[in-house]
Amino acid sequence: MPLMFALPGLEAVRAATGDAPTPFDDDTVPALARTLAARAYVPPSRTLPAALDAIDYDQFRDYRFRGDHALWRDTGAPFQAQLFHRGFIFKDRVDLHVVEDGRAVPLPYRRERFDFGPQLPPPDDPQLGHAGFRLHAPVNSTEYFDELCVFLGASYFRAVARGLVYGLSARGLALGSGDPGPEEFPLFRAFWLERPAPGADHAVVHALLDGPSVAGAYRIVVRPTGEETVMEVDARLYPRVALRNAGIAPLTSMFEFDAGDRVGVDDFRPAVHDSDGLALFNGQGEQAWRPLRNPAQVDHSGFQDTDPRGWGLMQRKRDFAEFQDAEASYEKRPSAWVEPLGDWGAGEVHLVELPTGNEFADNIVAFWRPRDALAAGREHRFGYRLHWCRDHAWLPQLARVAATRIGEGDGDGVRPRQFVIDLEGDALASLPADAQVRVEASASAGELRNPVAYRLAANGRWRMSFELLPGTAGVVELRARLLDAGGAPLSETWLSRWPA
Repeated sequence: MPLMFALPGLEAVRAATGDAPTPFDDDTVPALARTLAARAYVPPSRTLPAALDAIDYDQFRDYRFRGDHALWRDTGAPFQAQLFHRGFIFKDRVDLHVVEDGRAVPLPYRRERFDFGPQLPPPDDPQLGHAGFRLHAPVNSTEYFDELCVFLGASYFRAVARGLVYGLSARGLALGSGDPGPEEFPLFRAFWLERPAPGADHAVVHALLDGPSVAGAYRIVVRPTGEETVMEVDARLYPRVALRNAGIAPLTSMFEFDAGDRVGVDDFRPAVHDSDGLALFNGQGEQAWRPLRNPAQVDHSGFQDTDPRGWGLMQRKRDFAEFQDAEASYEKRPSAWVEPLGDWGAGEVHLVELPTGNEFADNIVAFWRPRDALAAGREHRFGYRLHWCRDHAWLPQLARVAATRIGEGDGDGVRPRQFVIDLEGDALASLPADAQVRVEASASAGELRNPVAYRLAANGRWRMSFELLPGTAGVVELRARLLDAGGAPLSETWLSRWPA
């Protein structure tokens, strides 16, 4: 057994091994996670030299990794790694290692790897550690190594694909997102980066998760294909206590406003969001779309399922005109689609929407919550593919929701709410304008009126609409889809809730 597993905590490991190589295989990090989970949680060091501890955002931006020091730069490998300096809000020490030929070598801090601009450089202390790292690869051109993915802060990571810019994030694990009381944020405390072989089409990252309630081991295979970047994740969790509020494969995004949610908005832009909807493909084979909202108060939605086939926070708007923001480029933000591998059993895709008054804070979280608590003292394993892409087709024969608009309808006395849903896709493109279609719509309470569907001559889309008289029922759950004359679905299922 390697020396590292006989010692309590990562600090002792560093003291014992120094820069010496240690044996490494796919069970190394799980074994370390199991060891940590059997002991009381010890938070990582946040101690920084005074010069680092006090820097602000603008000063931290001057701390730049020097590209000529990138890992694997001169090896012919199709991936390079660059490192993040500690400082500002990124105070936790993260240990980095490079793996080659079955041996792991610690990657100590070296001041020469960074350019500090006008800022005074910190002490050149090898024990300072790092805050995280990013991988680069030829994404948009074979002549340049673009930034591909970033692992930085708690257990957050994000990625792009060809023609896209950073937007939403993923996390290793969510614990208590949106629940009353403080949320727990487990940390990726250490990473092991396997050196890619020349010509390899993927990079392999191992991560050690640790927090007060749980330790975990992650093996992440990063494979850029151009149109999407696919991460195949093998997550192994070892709870210290029973986890009743675990969020598996969590995604975190931002939604401020759109055409269907502009109450109180005074902004020249038609929409501001990193994602505009939650896409679902459940275990029964139903494809659904739930537009996101900026609610007045924290809102939870649970979509019960067994062995889900996929879900994701998606950005379907792809034209500049739909945002009119020349700096943020929201039309280029990625979608992220989670594809579970194997049977995940019973649970729910859980959506948390929090109120926000700006576009700078993430207020949307989506994850899988198992029906049963994750028991302490044993391993819980989840495998999934995470697709970073423009879009993801799961049932391409069905038309998809392209836009949702909500407003006041006509009527005497209490006016109804009118819902207008635009649909697009190959299933509808060949339908004649006089095709016999019908809207199948339902509401958990209140009264639905005047369901209708018709082709839009301006753009070839189809539109379905109806009115809702909610009455005094409070929250009303809504469903709608377009059917052909024989009752077969032409579109995915649109889901919403009133009041938003």
